[in-house]
Amino acid sequence: MSEPRAARRRAVRPHARPGMRRRAALCATALVLATQPVHACGLALVMGLDISSSVNSSEYRLQIGGIAAALRDAEIRAAIMADPPVWLTIYEWSGQRQQTDVVGWTRLASPAQIDALAARLDAHIRPYDAFATAIGQSLAYALRRFDSLPEACARQVVDLSGDGVSNEGRQAIALHPEAAQRGVTVNALVIKGGDPDPEAHYRYGVITGPGAFLLVARNGFEDYPDLIKGKLLRELLPEMLLGARDPAR
Repeated sequence: MSEPRAARRRAVRPHARPGMRRRAALCATALVLATQPVHACGLALVMGLDISSSVNSSEYRLQIGGIAAALRDAEIRAAIMADPPVWLTIYEWSGQRQQTDVVGWTRLASPAQIDALAARLDAHIRPYDAFATAIGQSLAYALRRFDSLPEACARQVVDLSGDGVSNEGRQAIALHPEAAQRGVTVNALVIKGGDPDPEAHYRYGVITGPGAFLLVARNGFEDYPDLIKGKLLRELLPEMLLGARDPAR
């Protein structure tokens, strides 16, 4: 009798293997999922403001005040609170050695935190006003800011504003491979009126990455407050604006 039982046991073993394989596959899948990055926030945004010698004091206030006003806008606040937290840092840039933080990484997850940031912008004093325009160095600085990001975020975006072409140091396009490696999208708001015209420079040599876009202030800095609000909305809620026409075209 023992020999038939052994034969039956040998016959059963092959039928047990598919279940074992399924369990092994489930364990492997669980291990892969466990090693995937966990995103604590939806967006990390680095904003860079051009304060080179071509930007006068009233134009400067339109920039810094425009961002403060946008943060107080009901639509922007709702967009931030739709998927908090958002991490935001703002810096000012000009020549190769002029990059200065206005605010470091700031966690925005409540109306009080948004109000506090807007108040800091209102109180900020411009640090310098007599240097060149080094867009490449500005972008390099922006990319390094993500090294100190306090939490992992699903999207990393650089938001540059400027009114002129780069006239010092390396070109921003040289930083595009690094931006791609880091998974960073670079958007821009360019202010028309300079000579040479900066629009093509920003469109073809500065913006890069998934969903990158350019907005153009065709009437100068006077357009900045309205455009920066639209730009922030597009960066905060890209899935809701999918297929939106680029206003710069």
